[in-house]
Amino acid sequence: MAFGGPVLALGVAVLLTSVVLLLSGRNPVEPYVLMVEYAGNADIQVNILNRSTTYYIAALAVAVGFRMNLFNIGVDGQYRLAAVIAAIVGAAIELPAPLHVLAIVLVAMLTGAFWAGIAGILKTTRGVSEVVSTIMLNAIATSIIAYLILPAQFGEQRGNNLTTGLIPESGWFPGFDTGPGGVIYGFIVVAVLLGVLYWLVLNRTRFGFDLRATGASQSAAAASGVDAKRMVFTSMVISGTVAGMAGMPVLLGDSHTYSLVFPVGVGFTGITIALLGRNHPVGIALGALLIAFLDIASQTLDFNGYEREIATIMQGLIVIAVVVSYEAVRRWGLRRQQQRVGEELAAQAAGAAGGNSQNLSKGASA
Repeated sequence: MAFGGPVLALGVAVLLTSVVLLLSGRNPVEPYVLMVEYAGNADIQVNILNRSTTYYIAALAVAVGFRMNLFNIGVDGQYRLAAVIAAIVGAAIELPAPLHVLAIVLVAMLTGAFWAGIAGILKTTRGVSEVVSTIMLNAIATSIIAYLILPAQFGEQRGNNLTTGLIPESGWFPGFDTGPGGVIYGFIVVAVLLGVLYWLVLNRTRFGFDLRATGASQSAAAASGVDAKRMVFTSMVISGTVAGMAGMPVLLGDSHTYSLVFPVGVGFTGITIALLGRNHPVGIALGALLIAFLDIASQTLDFNGYEREIATIMQGLIVIAVVVSYEAVRRWGLRRQQQRVGEELAAQAAGAAGGNSQNLSKGASA
């Protein structure tokens, strides 16, 4: 049941994409074969793993909001603003290696928490929908970033690109050198620890219970003594804190600066992955690997007569199919549960009827 929805969604997405290929006169199987073969290269596998690390952290940030019944669309703005502030601070300070990295990560976390906290305050004090406020904050974050990386502010002109300056090597996060495959981001270890911490807090702590209870019903949670408004604000801040770390794998493990080519749209991809993984850390990890595979492996389609947008179509279909499939699986599970309850009630009724008939027989013989 837990994996029924995602598996069904993926199957439907592949089927519908194949239909689109057939209707356009293309081979409905060859693109998948090409992508799988391309992903067999060591360097491509490393790229997929690195991309999925960023996606995973962003999806965790989204999942924190989802478990609270909050739709934090602002993860992308929180992640990018945190990355640019952290890059500026990281390039401006000089500290020993471990402290330098820690300072950069803390700045990113605090920036993400602050930006998400604005939406939390608006939600709890003025009743503003987090969907509306986070969308607006995304736009504001984009403008702030564009201002900060200007040469007149904290940026540097390098050819046709604008950057925030290179972070000294003491602020780099060491990775795992795989030889010909390249370097796996060392921040993948932090991502794994975040997933473990996410599961432990939600499932093994009072705070996690209060969070899930408030997400299920704020009125019921309030009746049991939970401060619903405080939980909403806290959840938004935690979601923003995690979102702030989503840019750290690339910033500390690869680019070492924020520039115009820094990845965008990561927060929106995180929404897809959180839905696909049903807000479970293991499911999110599998979803992150799948989406990263489609992003990276689709590059080979351009060189083999296919449009790489095929992978984009699949991702869009997955988003649609996952919602439909979850509802289908939920209804199927509900029907199964009703059938089992009916069978148990019928068995109990039959047993009671048998017992009554035996009593009547004994009474008659007496």
